[in-house]
Amino acid sequence: MTKVGDRAALRRLVGNVTALLGDRNTHKTLTEAFAVLGMPPVDEGSKRERVERSFAQVPDSDLLQLAERWLQTQSFDASTRNQLQDALWAEVSPPEIPMRIRRELARAINPTVLVQHAARFMAMLDRFWILDDDPLAAWSFTPSTTSLRARIERHLISNPDWSTEDLFEGLGAFEAGDARFARFLEATVAADVLLDETVQRHLAGTINEHLRPAAIELRETGDDGGYPRFTLVPTQLARTRRPKNVIFASPTKPDIRFRSAVDNDIELVSGDALVYDRIVTDDGIRWRDLQSWWQETQQIPDDTEAKNTLYAQLRSSLPANSPGQRNLFDCYHRVLKSAVYDMPALLPEVWLHWDPKTVKERGTQALLRFRMDFLLLLPLGQRIVLEVDGSQHYTRDHGRTPDTAKYAEMMAGDRNLKLRGYEVYRFGHDELRDEASAHTLLGGFLPELFRRYGVNS
Repeated sequence: MTKVGDRAALRRLVGNVTALLGDRNTHKTLTEAFAVLGMPPVDEGSKRERVERSFAQVPDSDLLQLAERWLQTQSFDASTRNQLQDALWAEVSPPEIPMRIRRELARAINPTVLVQHAARFMAMLDRFWILDDDPLAAWSFTPSTTSLRARIERHLISNPDWSTEDLFEGLGAFEAGDARFARFLEATVAADVLLDETVQRHLAGTINEHLRPAAIELRETGDDGGYPRFTLVPTQLARTRRPKNVIFASPTKPDIRFRSAVDNDIELVSGDALVYDRIVTDDGIRWRDLQSWWQETQQIPDDTEAKNTLYAQLRSSLPANSPGQRNLFDCYHRVLKSAVYDMPALLPEVWLHWDPKTVKERGTQALLRFRMDFLLLLPLGQRIVLEVDGSQHYTRDHGRTPDTAKYAEMMAGDRNLKLRGYEVYRFGHDELRDEASAHTLLGGFLPELFRRYGVNS
């Protein structure tokens, strides 16, 4: 597995994948592929030369994002897919799941529960493991009878004589990275595999009996079409305080202190900020997630009232002297209309976004310097910052005198955010000062933004 800390290995991995572009495209479609993947355009040379020169311009800080776009937009063999996934998933500091615990929970799981909807179960396995591992199958016109896929269908579905431990052994689940195994467990109890809430909860309970000694559990963190959604989380958070993953919507800087960097124990000493204290899943934070959290914390029974009061609360946190920020917030929701419910929530006046990678590299105090006008937490850990720049960002004396030091500080902040995995998009305040102009601008910008990051509006 590629270790994220080894940037040279990551560059080789992504470079090997990117080399496929020359074989898959004509010169014309190669230009389009560069745009889809967010790679620098190169117009001259052979296809191979264009790909090599474009990739050479991709900085190390953008390699993971490029890998994400490959996974979202391209197809390739399961082995390469898994290598890219492992590189991406290692970024989230997954909980350690020892082999002994993996074997014990495998022995406790009844395999007939897993395969009661066989086609769905096999489709789930295809997302995580290499099932077509017969090297001779590619040369044959008949389906392989020796591949892992064929053996699972024979020994687990058609003529069940395998245990779940046998299955895990065949998949390589005991030796897999912690992040892959964690996502695999989440998928085994997912609604689209089991189709029965009672069975979901029973299987999650069985798994949790063996996970808890490792201080982790499958915890219900939301819903999926009316069925519970389970996410693997540390139980230590439940024993201390709920995680303060985002502190936002405060017109003034709140007083934030860290009790412990290890278990995300953050104290909000003063201020009127909102604190999102639910686990941020692979879906990011959508408006539906934010509204559900608000409705629960404020004990609001009516959905419409919850939606309206949340919107009003968020809008009231915006600076009264920045009509540009207010227009951006209003037009974001007007452009997306009813689709906003399943789209990333636009979080205003963000004072802290808990980021374990930043804590590991630079300490907790680094988080306190990452204030953002707006933050979008997209699927797969993608983060977008929207900033509205008035003259105060680059002048002094109420806009009369240019201030290069202020401008340099702003650019340094952008670089720091980008190095921590955030993409920053800046708007001039004058672009958004007029509501009609703001609506036109965002009406073109938002669809392009979400298309680039693989979010379906």
